[in-house]
Amino acid sequence: MTTLDISGSIMTLPRLPVLSLLETRVLGVLCEKQHTVPDTYPLSLNALVAGCNQKTSRHPIMEASEAEVQAAIDALKGPALVIESSGGRVTRYAHNMEKVLRLPAQSVALLTVLMLRGPQTAGELRINSERLHRFADISAVEAFLQELAERPDGALVTELPRQPGSRENRWAHLLSGTPDIEAIPAAPAAAFEPGDTASIGEIAALKAHVARLETEIDALKGLVGRLCEELGVQP
Repeated sequence: MTTLDISGSIMTLPRLPVLSLLETRVLGVLCEKQHTVPDTYPLSLNALVAGCNQKTSRHPIMEASEAEVQAAIDALKGPALVIESSGGRVTRYAHNMEKVLRLPAQSVALLTVLMLRGPQTAGELRINSERLHRFADISAVEAFLQELAERPDGALVTELPRQPGSRENRWAHLLSGTPDIEAIPAAPAAAFEPGDTASIGEIAALKAHVARLETEIDALKGLVGRLCEELGVQP
């Protein structure tokens, strides 16, 4: 796998290993928290465990132990997807996605949401990635998805077959290998009664409001975590 640097020299890109579910969760959490709680980023191990086991904006929900998260971090250090920050009393970790994969911030935002929430449509990705990058419209999301799918160094996303009754195809990341179509759960049905109506704009506004609340909660959690670390107590 080769590419050219700006001087015209041939550079060899590292071949990425197939990541486990927990490894993609760790990577996704680091990418997410870089934007949502920048004051506490890079993250401590405790903050990273909490982010992996978060009950909101996660699919599937998991209960990873500190040892399991540490093992995932150590595995991600190999291909330099995660780097360790020295200094201070607490070791901290940051992602290195953009540099290792040579991706723009928009593509990293889409991969992050796919790693954290599973397969989604372009419309869902636009809404769910708002805290990481604000896309102008769905066509912009689709353009970056196509770039990721047609990447010369290897596709990082794939478009899934349309499900019965669905109007849009969902997309999935390929960092954990080719997804098992049969094992992927169906998209949840809309929870509306037959007489209910809601515009796309109303749904988008509601999701944006929830996203803002999640950001505020993340910031508060980060503040509590930082205070606990300074005081030397467990949160």
